[in-house]
Amino acid sequence: MLKAAPIKIILADDHEIFRDGFRAMIKKQPAVQLIGEAADGEELLTHVRNLQPDVVITDIKMPKKDGIEATRQLVREWPQIGVIALSMFDEENLIVEMLEAGARGYLLKNAHKDEIIEAIKTVHMNQPYYCNDTSAKLAQMIARSRFKAASKTKRPDFSDKEFAVIRFICEEMSNKEIAQRLNLSIRTIEGYRDRIQEKIGAKNAAGIVVYAIKHNIFTLE
Repeated sequence: MLKAAPIKIILADDHEIFRDGFRAMIKKQPAVQLIGEAADGEELLTHVRNLQPDVVITDIKMPKKDGIEATRQLVREWPQIGVIALSMFDEENLIVEMLEAGARGYLLKNAHKDEIIEAIKTVHMNQPYYCNDTSAKLAQMIARSRFKAASKTKRPDFSDKEFAVIRFICEEMSNKEIAQRLNLSIRTIEGYRDRIQEKIGAKNAAGIVVYAIKHNIFTLE
């Protein structure tokens, strides 16, 4: 069996210390290969033109050309390249702007290495990735934005219990709280969550919330 080629990535961030840490982390991950680094948006576009990566991971705030403008150009010229935005906790509006500009996902800068690899693989498959630490407010902002995530052409069938679990997740209930409301075990609720995520191609609760609001399964007050 042939071993899959690593996903080629370029990192753009104007903080050298962050790039150093990211480079050290990524070296130990056989599934991905860091082929270039940039300190600003203009340098990022030059590297993309010359190196043709599979995925770009870029900070939002950068000199010369910020991540939002660089992403717009990236998507226009190389639509096959997946873009992941790097953000801070207090940059919710900018995250939405990045997604509307064409980014397929986003990560907080303190994301665990396992989540970083998961995000890269997900975006490389042309699927959206929402950071595990996404707040309910941000998920709602994304759902109401112009961001259009790639989704399956046919909406899956959900059971009544699955619809209920989806709505409770949108109301920020924990598995324990949902289990109490539905008079089921926590493990059963976890099973429902897994099946829902598999049906809609979501990786976490944020993905469920965005999907539910965009498909009118859950309506904001």
